[in-house]
Amino acid sequence: MRLYENGVYLLKGKDILEDKGGVAEIIKSRTGQNPSREDAKKETIAYQILEAHNKSGNMDKLQIRFDTLTSHDITYVGIIQTARASGLTEFPMPYVLTNCHNSLCAVGGTINEDDHMFGLSCAKKYGGVYVPPHQAVIHQFAREMLSGGGKMILGSDSHTRYGALGTMAMGEGGPELVKQLLNKTYDINMPEVVAVYLTGEPVKGVGPQDVALAIIGEVFDKGYVKNKVMEFVGPGLKNLSADFRIGVDVMTTETTCLSSIWQTDDTIRDYYDIHGRSGDYKELNPGEVAYYDGCIEIDLSKIRPMIAMPFHPSNTYTIEELNANLMDILEDTEKRAKVSLDGQVDFSLKDKVRNGRLYVDQGIIAGCAGGGYENITDAADILKGKTIGADEFTLSIYPASTPIYMQLLKNGCAADLLATGAILKTAFCGPCFGAGDTPNNNGFSIRHSTRNFPNREGSKLQSGQIASVALMDARSIAATAANKGYLTAATEFDGTFTKPAYFFDSSIYENRVFDSHGKADPSVEIKFGPNIKDWPAMVALPENLIIKVVSEIHDPVTTTDELIPSGETSSYRSNPLGLAEFTLSRKDPAYVGRAKEVQKAQKAIEADSCPGDAVPEVHDVMDAIHTKFPEIKRNNIGIGSTIFAVKPGDGSAREQAASCQKVLGGWANIANEYATKRYRSNLINWGMLPLLIKEGPLPFKNGDYILIPDVRTYISSGEKEVTAYVVEGKGLKEITLYMDPLTDDEKDIILKGCLINYYRS
Repeated sequence: MRLYENGVYLLKGKDILEDKGGVAEIIKSRTGQNPSREDAKKETIAYQILEAHNKSGNMDKLQIRFDTLTSHDITYVGIIQTARASGLTEFPMPYVLTNCHNSLCAVGGTINEDDHMFGLSCAKKYGGVYVPPHQAVIHQFAREMLSGGGKMILGSDSHTRYGALGTMAMGEGGPELVKQLLNKTYDINMPEVVAVYLTGEPVKGVGPQDVALAIIGEVFDKGYVKNKVMEFVGPGLKNLSADFRIGVDVMTTETTCLSSIWQTDDTIRDYYDIHGRSGDYKELNPGEVAYYDGCIEIDLSKIRPMIAMPFHPSNTYTIEELNANLMDILEDTEKRAKVSLDGQVDFSLKDKVRNGRLYVDQGIIAGCAGGGYENITDAADILKGKTIGADEFTLSIYPASTPIYMQLLKNGCAADLLATGAILKTAFCGPCFGAGDTPNNNGFSIRHSTRNFPNREGSKLQSGQIASVALMDARSIAATAANKGYLTAATEFDGTFTKPAYFFDSSIYENRVFDSHGKADPSVEIKFGPNIKDWPAMVALPENLIIKVVSEIHDPVTTTDELIPSGETSSYRSNPLGLAEFTLSRKDPAYVGRAKEVQKAQKAIEADSCPGDAVPEVHDVMDAIHTKFPEIKRNNIGIGSTIFAVKPGDGSAREQAASCQKVLGGWANIANEYATKRYRSNLINWGMLPLLIKEGPLPFKNGDYILIPDVRTYISSGEKEVTAYVVEGKGLKEITLYMDPLTDDEKDIILKGCLINYYRS
């Protein structure tokens, strides 16, 4: 794999030329053209699709309207509640509500199914589509029923990726979907586009997760594609099936790219034909001379079965490398884990070695990444006639949709898998976020799913519980299962992959999915369960802001799972205050108490009472502030909390990572950088300042108060540098914070206190 240091030109969709001296003459000699770099940038597939959806008239400052929206049952209640509070009367575009996260309905009494009934009634009232639990995971339904060549889809799940089918899709926090529901736009600067140039053909036993993990391991730490669009091109595409491309594409989220798009061909045409949607196919190719801001060149024939060790998809090795250097790599993983887990529990992997080989406790093939038809049929071929054994090792397989499950039943693959001791389950995202197949304490699980962050499999560090996940391809998971839990690469399989044909049965959805066909019915009453609560009132940004640091996190990356844990907490995602009680609960259990304590001061201000009476230490803080700013008084301040994290926001698009801080009185985050564009957007949409500070020793510590005087002026002016003051004893210490540029709408949202207030006004 090669990462180009410079931009590249792609000629006639085949040849890569790095942007170096003399390249213009080569281009002219081969194509007869001599376009400028700016003109060649317009020839990417990404540019063509973005231009078709841009409403600003300015391709540097995009204002995008999407074709379709989609959400699952962790996110759609909050989105619709926010939109209702902002004036929603009907869905202005197709909005699909899937139910693949809270589908087990096993925790929290009735509240999960209450959310589903809320979703169904809203689909009827506002004119949407409702996919019942266990029918399909969100992204498989979108691939089967919503994708289309040249279309754009916005989803409230970070793995909203359908580029392999010619659809540019993006995963964002819920407020961005609210904007679309209120006929507003998705506003971003024109992103850079990076070519992923494929050559060669995968060797037998290598699957899409192997290719994806190889890419993630190469680019993540370098930030090579962060907030950019990955465009897959090159002669190697023709050697990949549609399912293989989909399996690579869905994992592009873990590179922190903005979106993805692929060239399309007859293989993708066949996919649409099989799904009865031939009219949605569109051939997509870059122009004769297209310019890319970077290039990842991959020889598919060199990729080998991969494993991403705990606790990140970028912690990658080939399985061959791991087996050859087993104890060294396990020891290194344990050392890394001490950082991720803050030493809260004892974590070990070396004790998994038996007779010189790594023994794993569990295998999972599931969700939008692993539950595809080809992944499961290849796994069935590897396992046919074998058994997973009667020891600790277990294997669970979750087909990504009921149509896939149906075909596995019809062609006998399901029977072959069940005969091995494996279990087939319904379409469910649980194993991907810690709500299904949680291992035993210190259990080690290998999964063809999307993430392996700390706690992703359901650990509770505060209870002394720890388990871990390594990511692998379904084929190598099956090879490991065939060896009864001993780690094995699928390249050791010497049998034949039968590749049974797929036949899509659309009647399953026709008989069960509610589709309003875009027709709203205002007479329908929304069904509210007792756990579905409205957002609490949020005040506008004050003239002067006082924030207390209530959590300080020095991990290299802080995921949204750590900011608001997944798993059983999902049951409370329709209850803003109830969910907020779980904020940072597995990373910094004291956070909630600290945030609520300082929030008492803000509530006192709103009640026209003295904040120092509510929080006595505020008296001393105000005395220190008055040494320099005597004009700052109770009637022109706001008091709240902030966290510091080195690089927060990797992972899920869930808005609750920000909104939970907000409802606990959070006014800001301070970071060296933000891991993703979507997390920064979530902060802004909830009225929180996305502040930055330069790397190095911090000028404040946990428990310190920071004053940002005249903060509204800073936001309005758009100045990058923010002069702030740390309260030290009886005085103030000046520090400099920073903020990347805000759009005019983003400024207004922060000034008004949140997106709901912005639309209400």
